[in-house]
Amino acid sequence: MADARFTDADPAPLALVAGDADDLTVISALAQDAILPVTEIAYDGRHRQLALLLNRFRWEDAELARRDGRPYERVRSVLLISDVRRVQSDGIDRKDRDLILELLALSWQPGEDGTGRLLLEFAGDGTLAVEAECLNVELRDVTRPYLAPSGKQPRHPDS
Repeated sequence: MADARFTDADPAPLALVAGDADDLTVISALAQDAILPVTEIAYDGRHRQLALLLNRFRWEDAELARRDGRPYERVRSVLLISDVRRVQSDGIDRKDRDLILELLALSWQPGEDGTGRLLLEFAGDGTLAVEAECLNVELRDVTRPYLAPSGKQPRHPDS
């Protein structure tokens, strides 16, 4: 079976920007269950940016795929965080080059004068805490969708 094409997607690759907590809620929902190797996290202190290259489940297409009886899809996406002052990690061994992370949620903790902390929470209790001058997050699809290797929609046990 061939990979999906952007022309098959409705309507096009995602390109979203979050400048406030409401916007971030949308990006968090669309990035939930994204998978990435720890090696696909890059911090550029000079440009004050943190970038993650995600294998994102296409939540925006899941209901239509289920209804049409076609396979679920993933897509490679860049999550770019700008205006970064500092990045800290907890429960993530950046030296373990084989470590695979699953992104669960993004949340914003506002500080004074527009500053704050962006938390990226991963399965297994790992967290990246990003101290930022302001909330400035982009989520952009950078490849064509491809068939989800598991063929399944991610599920979360009830808490």
